[in-house]
Amino acid sequence: MTENTYLITGGAGNIGSALVRKLAENTGNTIVVVDNLSTGDLNKIPSHDNVLYINTNVNDYDSLSEIFEAHPFDYVFHYAAVVGVKRTLENPMMVLGDIDGIKNILSLSKDHQVKRVFFSSSSEVYGEPFEIPQNETTTPLNSRLPYAIVKNVGEAFFKSYHQAYGLEYTIFRFFNTYGPNQSEDFVVPRFLKAAMANEPIHIYGDGLQTRSFCYVDDNVDTCIAAQKSKDYANEVLNVGSDIEITILQLAQTIIKVTGSDSPIVHVPALKEGDMTRRCPDITKMKKLLNRELVPLETGLKKLIAFYENR
Repeated sequence: MTENTYLITGGAGNIGSALVRKLAENTGNTIVVVDNLSTGDLNKIPSHDNVLYINTNVNDYDSLSEIFEAHPFDYVFHYAAVVGVKRTLENPMMVLGDIDGIKNILSLSKDHQVKRVFFSSSSEVYGEPFEIPQNETTTPLNSRLPYAIVKNVGEAFFKSYHQAYGLEYTIFRFFNTYGPNQSEDFVVPRFLKAAMANEPIHIYGDGLQTRSFCYVDDNVDTCIAAQKSKDYANEVLNVGSDIEITILQLAQTIIKVTGSDSPIVHVPALKEGDMTRRCPDITKMKKLLNRELVPLETGLKKLIAFYENR
């Protein structure tokens, strides 16, 4: 197996930590995790001899520069960001600060001859949908909230660095990805924990807003396959599930899978940030993954087993 040195920013988060765990299976790889733990958790980072954790903020150029000087990175996955609808709406200036981290990662990757840089963008760049499913090249980007705007600006920086300096990139537009290490303020773990305790499941508004839910293994396997393929250099890639369901259906499915007696309680809709529909065109992802995606009920059962065994 090919052995590489990786930098993963935001590696103490849901997707980042799963990526670290998968890459660390090849003991020849060296993985450096950078996370300031503002939303991540140290316990999510796997304890392996080939995984090194450094607590720093990627928005601090000098600290990040020292890390690049100490490690000859082959690939960089830039996943660090302020996340969560409520958190990003309440802290717009903190979100805008993430632009500094994007610039730092790109500048240092260019200077240190990194082979390719990978960016965790988001389905939020699409804003309110003009078409379903949302396609990487045909769907217009009409985002207006700070989190989505920063992701959009980030995409432009990655493309510009390639144009100006030849630095290769792959942009991942992540749709809702759930898994064992997802924070409990996100919808799947929040609903699941409530259902397992037979507590009320609270839904914003009528619950008819739609999402698609991707199990974290599908996300990580796709991203690693993209790293190994030159065909996805300098490309944008939707990463998610193409099974669109309403939030109400999600709650009902979770109640069924858990055998719960939880009532569904509707609370006032969010003022902003809760888009009406989300569903990606994952034609490119399916070609890369080359296997069936994990069905929602299967993923939920994996999560239930994880919570019960903790």
